[in-house]
Amino acid sequence: MTNQVYIIDDDQSVREALEEWLTLAGFTVQTWASAETALKFIDEGFSGAIVSDVKMPGMDGMELLERVPRSIPLLLITGHGDISMAVSAMKKGAYDFIEKPFQPTRLVDAVKRACTQRKLYLENQQLKQALEHQQGLESVLIGDSPAIKRLRQQVGELAQLDVDVLIHGETGTGKELVARCLHDFGKRHKHPFVPINVAAIPEQLIESELFGHVAGAFTGAQKSQPGKFEFANKGTLFLDEIESMPPHFQVKVLRVLQEREVIRLGSHQSIPLNVRVISATKEDLQQSALEGRFRSDLFYRLMVAEIRIPSLRERKEDIPLLFAHFLRQAASKHNKATPELSSDEWVTLETHEWPGNVRELKNLAERYLLGREFQEMPLQEMLTGKIIPASDTSTSLHQRVADYERAILKAELSRCKGNIFQVMEILDLPRRTLNQKMQRYGLKREDFLDH
Repeated sequence: MTNQVYIIDDDQSVREALEEWLTLAGFTVQTWASAETALKFIDEGFSGAIVSDVKMPGMDGMELLERVPRSIPLLLITGHGDISMAVSAMKKGAYDFIEKPFQPTRLVDAVKRACTQRKLYLENQQLKQALEHQQGLESVLIGDSPAIKRLRQQVGELAQLDVDVLIHGETGTGKELVARCLHDFGKRHKHPFVPINVAAIPEQLIESELFGHVAGAFTGAQKSQPGKFEFANKGTLFLDEIESMPPHFQVKVLRVLQEREVIRLGSHQSIPLNVRVISATKEDLQQSALEGRFRSDLFYRLMVAEIRIPSLRERKEDIPLLFAHFLRQAASKHNKATPELSSDEWVTLETHEWPGNVRELKNLAERYLLGREFQEMPLQEMLTGKIIPASDTSTSLHQRVADYERAILKAELSRCKGNIFQVMEILDLPRRTLNQKMQRYGLKREDFLDH
């Protein structure tokens, strides 16, 4: 709300007159008799403008001007003004200096301009913050494919909205990583992020684990213990593999999400919660609900917002960048030099189906690093039995050749960091032929310069 106006004046009749003028002009007005009281309600998030008298008991308008954030427009009104005071006020950051008596339109016009300035400032700050978050996300959700760019944009937007989210994704796509991004780049980032795998909790312990228990609630419960919901209070609770939740317990979780309060096992006292719940599943939860394996009301409660993480097969163009990143991580972890892959090995990576997705790729990067040093095991051998044989696919020969050629070109462009002359020399291709092939397969030199 950027048409909000705070009026500060020790004279009640003046406050009432100003409030009436500005309310009729369409502003939302709040008044105070002292600057000290008003200051308690003014911070960097204030979305409007302030109109204050200069001469007041206690803190006057000039002192208030020094205490209010400079990005908030403050208009000073006085019946005792002079040029030196006006100059001093403007130098200290006052938006305008209005001397009594004045026409109501003079004040209304000045407040309109001030609110417009505040609106532009806040929009600019929001864009700046969104850009910073997006740049931060690029270092976590790695890749240049359209699919991962869409994911980063969606995560960046949802991180700013304090709503529950349901994440869909195959095993190994990075559901917990996305959940952490929603937390780390959101409003709750200073509070706990509590992850829990629902499938890993024994059915007889799930209520105690999530809701907590009081002393004597069951055999062995010698003292009270808060549950995961309480641990995550003011922060984020991440429920992975939510599809594994026992049916009899789903209704209890539904109640917690609806009421935003939890009752420990063995107690009758409710504990209020302020928590964001992010759930993840590798199944089609809506289909599970239709088949009666998951409560439909809980499904819709969890899915206030939804994120679908693409499989690695859907963004194969990210494989070189991701593998290089994981290889550097592994080399740093084991204090080893980062090895260079051959063009055939890059092709092997891009033609693999990756049933384990990014987790499989990350694991392979570490195995490759260690395997080269201790076992000299080639990449192809590490993936034996995982590459789909040619007889198992209906893709035409022409398409397979084109895919293989594109993979080779992309691998060499990545390895040579976009150096066209090196690629020409390695592949023994004339410049014109290389350019034609790159154009045919949608490969751009600039996409490889930083790889």
